[in-house]
Formats: sequence, structure tokens, C-alpha cells
Amino acid sequence: MNKFNRTKLLIGNKGIQALRNSKVMVCGLGGVGSYASEALCRAGIGNLVLVDFDKIKLSNFNRQLYALDDTLGSFKIDEAKKRLSKINSDCIIETKKIFIDSKNSEHILDESITAVVDAIDSVSPKVSLISSCVKKNIFLVSCFGSALRVDPLLVRVDDISQTKICPLARFIRKKLHKRGIYKGVTCVYSIEPPKTNLYEEEPESDDYQKGRIRKPLGSISYMPGIFGLIASYVIIKHILGFRP
Repeated sequence: MNKFNRTKLLIGNKGIQALRNSKVMVCGLGGVGSYASEALCRAGIGNLVLVDFDKIKLSNFNRQLYALDDTLGSFKIDEAKKRLSKINSDCIIETKKIFIDSKNSEHILDESITAVVDAIDSVSPKVSLISSCVKKNIFLVSCFGSALRVDPLLVRVDDISQTKICPLARFIRKKLHKRGIYKGVTCVYSIEPPKTNLYEEEPESDDYQKGRIRKPLGSISYMPGIFGLIASYVIIKHILGFRP
């Protein structure tokens, strides 16, 4: 018996080989990306490319797999490689400790990449990565706002042209329209309206409501993980070609 016998019972030898021959890039190793990369690794993806530049902070502990007392201050990408190597030592894990921007988003993508998970929080890097994947015709699943949501049953998968309610999806859509991209990007998003503090007795200040003050967004432990796991499903479905 090997580590992937249970998976083989579900998808067969051809499916196992297809996953083993795939190379998936995960951009962003926070709450969403950490769960996506682990699910892909446990599924038997043969080659993972991890992209992240950030270190583990106390604010990460409520939702990120790599946030532990003994990893505080370490680079997420280093802890990710260590953990994933212990899960599947046969998986080839490449790391790119960079901040994605318009200057490097195309260069990190090559013809060997099968698919990409976009788990980036920042708008400009996200738009750059999506645009580069579209230009190079690389399949990508892009994950939008899991923060300020609490209901996992309202998470959806759609083409970006069909997304609704999610403010981040709407904003990214407008940015992509300026680059001539209107459809062809698979998204994981929520149709749940963003929440403020569920037990806030006083309303947020007018300045905050109008976007003049930026402060950290609230999140709950399970939501980023659910987004990441759904993203891994979309990637595996793409590789294997099965219907939902």
C-alpha cells in the first residue's frame, strides 16, 4: 500500500499519473494558499511551485496552516516546503520568494505550468498575475474575499463575468476590463455580503465606511481554508477533466 491508494480507488491509475505529471503554481501562502497547496500535495500533484514573500506573524494564527509557535517570524514559503515535503517526499517543490508585480508576473510563468492558484490578497499583483495567465493561456483559479464572511454554504465557483455581490470581484473585473479581459477566468468567491464586527455595538466611523481609513479585515478560521480547498478541487477537476 502507498500513500495514494485511496485516491487511486477514486480516480484510477490514469488519474494518479495525470496528477503526478502536473505542475501547479500556488501564488500566496496565507489562509487560502496554505490549504490549497496542502490539498494539491496530498492529492499527488507531482510538482508544486510556491510563490510568496511574507513572514509568519501573530495575525496569521487564526487561519493559516503554517502559523505555529515555533514558526513565528519564519518565511511562509520555507515552512510550506518543509511541511509539504513531509507529506509527499516525491513531490518536487520549487519556491520563489518574491512579491508578484507587473514586472515579474509573466517571467514566473513558463510553458511547463499546468495550472495556477491565485491566492493573493493585494489588488495590483492579483490583476498582474491574472492578466499574465490569460496572455499565456494558462489555466488559473482566482480566489476572492474570504474575509468578512462566515457562511461556507455561500461560496461559489464561476467565471469572473458571472461573479456577483463580492466587492473585490467587482473591482478586479473593472481592472481586467481595462486590459481587455472580460471572461475566461475561473473564480472562487462568496455571494455573502461582507460583514463588519458581528457584535459591534457602535457603527464604524464615517471615515472607515468611506474607505479613508484602512484597517485589518476580520476573518474566521474555516473560511480561507474552504476557499483554498475549493480552489484545489477546481485545479484537480481541470487536470482530470471530470464533471462536478
